[in-house]
Amino acid sequence: MTTRYLNGRIFTADPDPALAWGEALVIDGETITYVGTAEGAPSADETVDLEGRLVLPGFTDAHTHLLMAGAALGQVPLTAARSLDEIQTLLRDARAANPDAAVLRGRGWLFDSVPDGAPTAAMIDAVVDDIPVYLDANDYHSCWVNSAALAELGITRETPDPIGGHFARDAEGEPTGLLYETAATQYAWAHRDETTTDADRDADVERVIDAYLAAGVTGAIDMAFDEFGLAALQRAEVRHGGELPIRVAAHWIITNTGDDDENLAQVARAAELAGDASSPWLRVVGIKLILDGVIDACTAAMRHPYADGSNAEPIWPVAQLNPVVVAADAAGLQIAQHAIGDYASEIALDAIEHAIAVNGDRPRRHRIEHLEYATPGTAERMARLGVTASMQPVHSDPAIFANWAEMLGDDRVDRAFPWPEYEDAGAVLAFSTDAPTAPHEALANMYVASTRASALDRSVGAIHPQFALPLAAAIGHATRDAAASVGDGDWRGRIAPGFAADVIVLDTDPFTEGPASLLDARVIQTIVAGRTRYRAEGQP
Repeated sequence: MTTRYLNGRIFTADPDPALAWGEALVIDGETITYVGTAEGAPSADETVDLEGRLVLPGFTDAHTHLLMAGAALGQVPLTAARSLDEIQTLLRDARAANPDAAVLRGRGWLFDSVPDGAPTAAMIDAVVDDIPVYLDANDYHSCWVNSAALAELGITRETPDPIGGHFARDAEGEPTGLLYETAATQYAWAHRDETTTDADRDADVERVIDAYLAAGVTGAIDMAFDEFGLAALQRAEVRHGGELPIRVAAHWIITNTGDDDENLAQVARAAELAGDASSPWLRVVGIKLILDGVIDACTAAMRHPYADGSNAEPIWPVAQLNPVVVAADAAGLQIAQHAIGDYASEIALDAIEHAIAVNGDRPRRHRIEHLEYATPGTAERMARLGVTASMQPVHSDPAIFANWAEMLGDDRVDRAFPWPEYEDAGAVLAFSTDAPTAPHEALANMYVASTRASALDRSVGAIHPQFALPLAAAIGHATRDAAASVGDGDWRGRIAPGFAADVIVLDTDPFTEGPASLLDARVIQTIVAGRTRYRAEGQP
């Protein structure tokens, strides 16, 4: 079956400006066979009049967490709450709306919405004290719980802090209700995983797939894949007839256990999965290492202290990081390292250079995630090593920037999220949302990327507008380069002959209407592998 699309404005995301635009395309089965002028378009079984609408390559969310994002879409949203009173009202209302619930989960609260940035169990107990309450921070590096949750988790003053994390405590050593970093993952999230059913996870998968298709996302790169996620996505493949509605590449999460043999066993499991027969729909491509925390909670590893004089040690000390990176590199796995602070990105690149020295020349495509603050010269070093910069425009949204800036408190704030540095250095720059730490909507992400203004609160203007990118460049980083970041750049991510027919149609053209129109624009059709996977209500 061939379909010809005429009378459109087709942005191809080709890096050659002469090939960046077309007015017609032809899809044969799962593949694009033509893009260019209407006069040159070959005949087809079916012709669709685009009526002047904009066509883009489908977005690839180059860093996301699928199960978590699906679950978050069903939880109490707290990001818009800008005070403790507002947070408590949302929790009280959620409890009243579901009186039979055995647990209450929320997500997205901001540190600067809580008095002194120090949430406590008592603050939640004041409105919900009869069931456990778990509230993931906006960055998903901390979990705020009530007293019932502390009791359910068995956390007491005698509970030791885990490697790479800690429990907030009062002067007497009693836990106060905030779990930082690995304390959140090893207690709150581990309990969540144990108590979540397969039916729950299946619902989460379907929820996030539907949300992504409606947002124009045709591919996703999961950055914390584990046995639960693998099983859930495999079940989804079965439900959908042996394929998924979107393309998923995954990085296996490697946890620092403190034991080199156990750490390397996790790498071996990732290599085993990556070696299994894969498909264009679901495959394991590498590993994920979380080297540090986040600036908002002063847990990112910095070369110089925060404004309050504190600093954070890396979650992966160099002595334990290097063997894992060497082993993964030798196995041909892509290594993705979460590094938000400049010291973390420094040791991440040191580890890659060490692996190159040990393993010699071989094909490799490693990446660093986030890079919210990196020292000058980091972009050039990454380009030299062929390391992709994986960054999230929505994390720089000015509506949530104040706490980030306050934690650093010096001229480092002036170099927050400097995307043009990576372009200028020649490094591959892949854009994503890191959902659910930020909204998953691709068009809002492009608004922040092209303006540095807020998509969360339209009244908040741009911060660091000098780092905004032209819209064409931003979309290219979220389509072409996002696909290339996992080695798919030769067959998807652009609208070009021979490429996968993963395209979307918008009801608004932000190239002519201006970037502000991205906040109201709708995806009216999402096509994956030549098949319509989403069509907006009311569209033929």
